[in-house]
Amino acid sequence: MDAARAALDERILDAHAKGDRSALVGLYLDAAGTVIGAPAAGFFLTQAYVFALETGDPRTDAIRERLVSLGAEDQDTTTVQGSE
Repeated sequence: MDAARAALDERILDAHAKGDRSALVGLYLDAAGTVIGAPAAGFFLTQAYVFALETGDPRTDAIRERLVSLGAEDQDTTTVQGSE
């Protein structure tokens, strides 16, 4: 792991410790940009998406679009699970 990635990991851990969910959106987006491959990027984008949903972050839709493009999220989610 390079120094930049180690520093990013430390910032993620620090934001978790502080409960700073807004910061975690951006940090997980940054992490998604540092990895190679859809599975790893999908993991970090999913984390960013969860925190974006929780905080009402304006990047929520863009994160979801990235997840859809990776195949990590369904294109059509018009039916909420359990509401049918």
